[in-house]
Parts: sequence; structure tokens; C-alpha cells
Amino acid sequence: MNANTSTTSLPSALYTAQQVREGEVVAAKAANIPMYDLMEKAGNAVFERLCVLYPNVANLLVCCGKGNNGGDGYIIARLAREQGINVTLWQIGLPDALQGDAKSAMQRYVDSGGEISAPTNHVPDDTDVIVDAILGTGIAGAPRDFYNHVIDRVNQAPCPILSVDIPSGLCADTGHVAGEVISAKHTVTFIAMKQGLVTGQARNCVGELLFAGLGLQDTFEQQQTPNAFLTQADWLSVIPERSRIAHKGSNGKLCLIGGNYGMSGAAILASMASSATGVGLVAALCHKDSIVPFRARCLEAMVAEIRADRLKDKLAWADVLCLGPGLGRDNWAENVFHQVDCNQVSFTSLQSDPKCAQLKRVYDADALYWLARLSPANKKARSENRILTPHAGEAARLLGVEVQEVESDRYKAANDLQNIYGGVVVLKGAGSIICYGNKRIVCHAGNPGMASGGMGDVLAGVISALLAQRVPLMQAAVLGTLLHSMAADSAANDAGEIGLLASEVIPYVRKHINQR
Repeated sequence: MNANTSTTSLPSALYTAQQVREGEVVAAKAANIPMYDLMEKAGNAVFERLCVLYPNVANLLVCCGKGNNGGDGYIIARLAREQGINVTLWQIGLPDALQGDAKSAMQRYVDSGGEISAPTNHVPDDTDVIVDAILGTGIAGAPRDFYNHVIDRVNQAPCPILSVDIPSGLCADTGHVAGEVISAKHTVTFIAMKQGLVTGQARNCVGELLFAGLGLQDTFEQQQTPNAFLTQADWLSVIPERSRIAHKGSNGKLCLIGGNYGMSGAAILASMASSATGVGLVAALCHKDSIVPFRARCLEAMVAEIRADRLKDKLAWADVLCLGPGLGRDNWAENVFHQVDCNQVSFTSLQSDPKCAQLKRVYDADALYWLARLSPANKKARSENRILTPHAGEAARLLGVEVQEVESDRYKAANDLQNIYGGVVVLKGAGSIICYGNKRIVCHAGNPGMASGGMGDVLAGVISALLAQRVPLMQAAVLGTLLHSMAADSAANDAGEIGLLASEVIPYVRKHINQR
């Protein structure tokens, strides 16, 4: 999914590939639609989109595999020929290997006068558009070498690629890529949204994601339970309106702790973001050498050096704690973390305060580093009043695994984190995943420009501010992630992705929360 990906009109419910494969058969039977007719509907849906997207296409290359995805491709090729488009069709694997409905689709294409070719090492120079119908949702690992070779040849062509249901080589459940994968300009998916299309490496190869329900969407959704959900822009409307008689105390009090020596910028960004999101009061406790730059940049925050007595007072005062932006990894940071993390029985001065134990918290950045230093098996590391916001590297450290394992199945990683540490987990990245118990939400917004320093600090501030304004834990994590990503998209649309600064996103946060 490229940066300009549109998710307009995409369903919110997300399903596994197995759910879709089995559920579409049940739904088609309930609707009295033969499976071959359903394949015809799929081919027609893609061809209609192709004509809208590329009205001047004259030469089409259709690449077909041996399964039902290839059958869709044969239908598209036949329809294109009927409209006078010159079609070259590559069959990857022997045509004799096609069975059932896919074989019927191939026969109808041949009967219409269509020709079948074996793949070559070069896409014809006059090709305007390529249709990718090579591999479907059944693939779990890397494609075999011959498929990898064809995918690589197709990707090197200068013309756009339209993928049928899913880009070949992409895992429909995880969004992981184990070998070569089609880099599509557009993908048309059918009946139900596959959860692997919206997170991880899928965001780099799906292109613009389009949906065709084929007349079965409603029936399918009535029969199946979603495995996850995709955010929608209008979800921001559930953020409560500001009371006409509100005062700063009624809009939440946030205590932000971080800003080690030389790292004040992270805490400043988090503080400014929380203010732009509408929190009433911010008290920031930081390293003594960060006080001056903090006060100079963030006039609205109450800034002071962190001390044990001051820390106890501020935690008793606050509605929410945000720990981690600019915290660091030195002895000062370790001491601060253990003073603040109320779950640690070895530090009893704050543990004995019931307000501290119940305080809702957001742990970001180096707070996650210090949390990972605790044994994951230590149940005292678990808290139900906390939101964790790790990126893949931090998630790997928290789980004690390699980053590659996290990225190979982001849904599983988010689940594992939540099972161990409790509360809500926001696994950041392309298609951020928010997990709470058996609930998984994927953020539809965001762009590559967000891969820059300070973006996570802004997110921590946004989530903390919503939490302080009494938005429930899971909603604060979901809506904060959505608000932050939509704000970043607006900033990128105005000035471009490259060079997008975290501080530039903050005014758009305020804009979006007021336009909901």
C-alpha cells in the first residue's frame, strides 16, 4: 500500500484467508450462486476497475497461475479480448494443471479465440497494463523459484500492475513477504477484506486497495466473525465534545516523565502534542539540564526537575502518566523508571500509594527498554491500566525475539505482547496494530514520511491526552493512533512525505480533532 493509498469505502471487518476461502463457499451456497458464476463475477469486477483506471489500455498482459486466481485471470483476458484489447496471456505452470472452475474459465478463453503462452524473460515492450493472477491467498511461504523468476520479470516492467485479490507472493494472513512479491499499483480484493492486506510489508506492495463484494459481502459478514478491524476516518467522531463550562482541570491532568540530558526534544514533542490534543494541564518532570530548553519551547507545561518528593506529589495529582519520551538508558533513567513503575515491589515508596497503582499510564520509547529488562515471566511486569507503544525493535526486545520474527506476523506479535504485559499494545509501523485481549484494530492511515525522529513521542502525547480526557484505554489507543496518522497524512499531503518533521504534525492533530 503506497503512501497515497485510498481506503475509501473499504469494509472495516478483517478476516483470515481460511475464513474467506471457506466462508465464500457457504455464502455462495446460501445465495444460490454457483462457484463458477462467482468466479465470473470476480473477473468482471476486476475488468470493470481496469477499464476505469486505464481507459486507454490497448495491450494487456495477463499472468495466470494454476489455481482459482488464475481462473479469474482467464476471465479478465476473455473480457478484454471481447472489448478489442490485444491480450497476451502467460500461463505459469502447465495449462493441463488447471482444474475445476479455473479449467472451465481457461476453456472459455480458448474457445473465444484466446491464445496461451509460456512466460518469457521479457514483458512485451508495448504492454500498457499487467494483470497479476498468479498466486492467490493460499500461499504461506516463499513462492517456488520459477514463480519468483516470473514475479521479478513482471516487476521490472515499466507499466502498472493490477493484482487480482492479492499481490502474488504476499501472505494474506500476516502481510509478510518470504520471497519475491508483485509490486502492484492497484489490488482488487473480493468478498471480504483479508487481514494481511493492510499491515507490514503489504503496505509496500498492495498499491491502492479496492474492494468488490460480488454480491456476497453482507451474507458473508452475517456468517463470519471478524478476526480484526480496520479503522475508519469517522471513528474520530466518538471523541467527546468539549463541555461549554469546561475548565482546565476538567480536561485532564497529565504527568509526563522523561527528557534526560541531551534528550529534552522528545519530552517537549510529547508535551506539545498532548496540549494540541486538548489535555487541560501538563506537568513535565525531567533531568535538571533539560529544564531550560523545555521551558523555552513548551510554555504551556509546568516543568520541573524530577525528585522523589515532587514525583510522589505529581503522580497523586495526575490523571495519567506518560513515561519514556527522552528517558534514556543511563543510571539516571534506570533510577527514574524504577521509582515510577509502580509494579516493582522493590520500590515501595510509591507502591504503597493506591492512586499510583491505579494510575493509567502510557509507556513509550526507553520506558519499554527498561520494562524489557524485567523478566517477561515476572507477572509483576503486567498491568491492565497501561498502554505500551513499541515499534518492531522494541517489541522484539520485550518478547525476547528477533525483529524479523515480529515483522513476519505482526498480529501474533501484538497478541503475544498483550498476553505478557497486559493492558493495550500499540505495535507501531506500517499498518499499526492495536491489541487488547482478543480485539485487534489496524490503523488504515499513515505514510512513509512518519519514519523520522520524534513521531513516536508525538503519538505518546496524543494518546496520553485522550486518556487524560477520560477516553477509555482501548479507545484512547485506537483513536490516538488514528488521529496521529491522519494528521501526518494531512501534513504530507500539504508539503510532501520526504522531510516530514514530527513537530509539523502537531498542528494537524489539533485540526483533525476539531474537525471530527
